[in-house]
Amino acid sequence: MKIGIIICGRYHNCAGGKCFRALQNREGAFSIYKKNENVEIVGYTTCGGCPGGNIEYVPEEMKKNGAEVIHFATGMVVGYPPCPYIDDFKNFIEERFKMSVVIGTHPIPEKYLGTHSNLGTWRSDVWQDRVALVMSNEENRLSYN
Repeated sequence: MKIGIIICGRYHNCAGGKCFRALQNREGAFSIYKKNENVEIVGYTTCGGCPGGNIEYVPEEMKKNGAEVIHFATGMVVGYPPCPYIDDFKNFIEERFKMSVVIGTHPIPEKYLGTHSNLGTWRSDVWQDRVALVMSNEENRLSYN
């Protein structure tokens, strides 16, 4: 399986350590892949910053490199505010490039869960669906703080 990762433009300096660790350990959204399944990252970049200029062409480049799935990094849902374009980006990529999009990479760090819980960010059913794959157990979330 070849995947591409798109991160929020606010985190353009992120080296991807949590994402790569989660992929190696099959944690967070990467738990959808079997431990023995070969998963290769063929692209890693930002959305381009609001309103996501890279979304129009980056998935095509990743697809040319063999990407079958695009993951939106967990930062797109834990940053504040969470990405207001996440559904638009997902719908566009799936329609235009005929690729699956998974929301999330590494488990949500505990410190972000606390903040967003207090703010009520993810109370709606829509947000519960968006964060489902990265809502890990407390021990795992603490290890990603």
